[in-house]
Amino acid sequence: MDHLWTRCNNCRRILYKQDIIDSKLVCPVCNFHFRLSALERLDMLFDEGQYELIDQDIFPRDPLKFEDSKKYTERLEDNRERTSLQDAVLTARGKMGGIEVIIAALDFNFMGGSMGSVVGEKVTRAAELALKDRLPLIVVSCSGGARMQEGVYSLMQLMKTSSAIARLDEAGLPYISVIVDPTTGGVTASFAMLGDINIAEPNALIGFAGPRVIEQTIKERLPKGFQRSEFLLSHGMLDDVVDRKNMRSYLIRALRLFLNRPE
Repeated sequence: MDHLWTRCNNCRRILYKQDIIDSKLVCPVCNFHFRLSALERLDMLFDEGQYELIDQDIFPRDPLKFEDSKKYTERLEDNRERTSLQDAVLTARGKMGGIEVIIAALDFNFMGGSMGSVVGEKVTRAAELALKDRLPLIVVSCSGGARMQEGVYSLMQLMKTSSAIARLDEAGLPYISVIVDPTTGGVTASFAMLGDINIAEPNALIGFAGPRVIEQTIKERLPKGFQRSEFLLSHGMLDDVVDRKNMRSYLIRALRLFLNRPE
């Protein structure tokens, strides 16, 4: 019977799992947003959960032959087996509210959603496909930042993805950035904060360096709620904070406004 129940990470209440599933993995007591996988995110956003995955034949390499406590190739294999993903992002094409759209969703379950060369390439290709076919792009970011095992190759993805997003802007095509908990490091410093609108889920951790690193650097206590989505909204870093149950309808409305397509 244990599999029928779970505990909320925030309020610590014991909850019936089906109640959480019915509320899109949001705690019905305290509104804590549990983390979604990339597949769950795509299923939630696209019309009737119908979409076509794209660029599934791109695989990470180990150009630096990186090894710490474990070889990078071994870490990749372990994460593939555990998540059934090739890397930390899925890109897909489908419809939202009848509007054709490209969505890229990062998955924190795969090496903390870190951005290596594959993540950068797939986000870039998603933007290029959106440009080619004149479609809007949505990216759901959930990442610990650039992947250290790929060194400078991962850092190059900041420039590559940002350049692809800039070409969408020049073409007048909408790009919406959805930021969920957590989104930090190089992903925050690139495509996550470059949307025509940047929106986030409630209480999401969003930043570049972590709060502890910042406190140690500036030798000061940070304000309460620092780097949480509500704090960023109040300081002009976000355009809105949107509850998950309203996210799909919010995005559809935004797409219609951008594309001038009334209901």
